[in-house]
Amino acid sequence: MKLSIIIPCFNEEKTIKILVEKVLRYNLHEKEIIIVDDCSKDKSRDIIQLLAKNNSNIRYFFLEKNLGKGGALKKGFNEANGDIILIQDADLEYDPKDYPLLMKPFEDTDADIVYGSRFLGGQYVRLHFFWHYLANKILTLTTNVVTNLNMSDMETGYKVFKKEVIKSITINEKSFGVEPEITVKLAKKKYIFYEVPISYRGRSYEEGKKITLKDAFLALFCIFKYRFFD
Repeated sequence: MKLSIIIPCFNEEKTIKILVEKVLRYNLHEKEIIIVDDCSKDKSRDIIQLLAKNNSNIRYFFLEKNLGKGGALKKGFNEANGDIILIQDADLEYDPKDYPLLMKPFEDTDADIVYGSRFLGGQYVRLHFFWHYLANKILTLTTNVVTNLNMSDMETGYKVFKKEVIKSITINEKSFGVEPEITVKLAKKKYIFYEVPISYRGRSYEEGKKITLKDAFLALFCIFKYRFFD
């Protein structure tokens, strides 16, 4: 079973090297690492090129215009060759040590999709941003209502799919609206979802966190858009 790890990156010069080194240490499955740089303005691209030069299983793509997370993921999905496709944010909020947990349902069950939940009791979770937590709970509850799922963390950065599953939908959203778009579209197709507990170290805005309240309203809009009008 080959694993494709898609890493969208935008201005992550402080974290991308550390993150990729963590990913490279995972050796339970054959893997390819696909880094999509979303027109970074810092030194991310230089670091990515150096990492790829020293590791043959890293491929990278540089977008000439900033498209947002959705645009970067769409490029990564199109380029992936693995049997399983995993989204890995470049910001070190999510730990690649959780890959064995994320992969286990594909090995042992009928899972089509596995989400890593920050709310099921992972090894550690950094505590802060109550309003982000509340917004996530509202978005997850709304998603459950319109899809008849009972997930605990729709907005998680750890989303893992069988290749044919994620390639069965077309990604339209270019920004953070891609999270509910993917979830709702796949739920409508009646694919089988699983969740597993993961660890989480959320960043502060001073450390580079990018998601804002505006993105929460966009996500809410996208839940209804892709459930009822697409």
